[in-house]
Amino acid sequence: MSFSEWREIKLGALVEVSSSKRIYAKEYVDSGIPFYRSKEIIEKSKGNDVSTELYISKERFNELKNKFGAPSLGDILLTSVGTLGVPYIVRKEEFYFKDGNLTWIKHFKDNCHNKFIFYWLLSPDGVNQINTRCIGSTQKALTIDTLKKFEIKIPPFEEQKAITQILSTLDDKIEVNNQINKTLENMAQAIFKQWFVDFEFPNEDGEPYKSSGGEMVESELGMIPKGWEVKELGEIIDIHDSKRIPLSKNEREKREKIYPYYGAASLMDYVDKFIFDGIYVLLGEDGTVVNEDGTPVLQYVWGKFWVNNHAHVLTGRLEDSVNFLYILLKNINIRSAVTGAVQLKINQKNLCSIKIALPKDNTLISKYISTTNHIFHNYRVASEENQVLTKLRGTLLPKLMSGEIRVPLDEEGDA
Repeated sequence: MSFSEWREIKLGALVEVSSSKRIYAKEYVDSGIPFYRSKEIIEKSKGNDVSTELYISKERFNELKNKFGAPSLGDILLTSVGTLGVPYIVRKEEFYFKDGNLTWIKHFKDNCHNKFIFYWLLSPDGVNQINTRCIGSTQKALTIDTLKKFEIKIPPFEEQKAITQILSTLDDKIEVNNQINKTLENMAQAIFKQWFVDFEFPNEDGEPYKSSGGEMVESELGMIPKGWEVKELGEIIDIHDSKRIPLSKNEREKREKIYPYYGAASLMDYVDKFIFDGIYVLLGEDGTVVNEDGTPVLQYVWGKFWVNNHAHVLTGRLEDSVNFLYILLKNINIRSAVTGAVQLKINQKNLCSIKIALPKDNTLISKYISTTNHIFHNYRVASEENQVLTKLRGTLLPKLMSGEIRVPLDEEGDA
């Protein structure tokens, strides 16, 4: 099959591009059908669980669906205001979405594969058109008319299928690993909650402590098991902030992309050197520091990496206790340690002064560490595999979508 069989066509000739019916604030209800904005779709595109405080009634949803339609399996939603160009393929789910905030791509023509359009939107050509043809200076936006005029190079349908099969296989494996890691983290969380929150750790007879009549005593944090005490977080952590070195965007651009460079809440870049090597917990220091439920913004990181000065770099003082520390912090409400109105901050003093209830000796903590070591090992293995798969996908996607790499097809058109 020759590259000449690829044709250039406007997006609007391949799909229908539209928005939703406007929903007004007075229509929101306490529960019902989820109503999504860009931020929820961005999280869904990452494979994250989505919580929204906005809902419309089932009756209103059905009315809109019957009259105007609603996103269905295989449709694409594209963020079109603010953070532009994040595509999401709709699964078998019911929700409605914000007009203007998101653009709805649907009704794919017979010669157009929905996943090919999805991957094209992520390709250098698609990203370039999104960035160069948007409007607005303060807040960028994509109009429906502009999207319809995007020019896309598209191969015959069977080659589209073959290309998307390769990329989808990688994405599917990444998603499987993500689900494995969610399960592994839930396992570690369940054991922690049972032992350190519900106080049902094994007693001397192997029975759950509290429900088996274990003695509880009064403390400033409420009732805790006998033999436990209230400590400050600073007593069990080591802080490595003095080793941090911030790098400007210009400095990072001059460096080869080898080692992860972390900020307050996420991986920001890659650089050619590292300043940490091992397993650490990063806790947001300023900017993005607290989740909606009051828990701190955390990153569980390992290997060789660099950190800027917007995240505290932590390990546990007890040997091999960094995994325990990570789960412990995920269960602490940290709002009392947050200062600042506009720019939120958690300084070292406030962090270290947070009160926690723990056993006076380390026997139970050590048992938790040994019980969950294999969980965290498997978590890191799956994450490292995803790093390899993501890098491979990043290499293949632009080459496949541009035709630089061709997918061989047999005589029947199959890859």
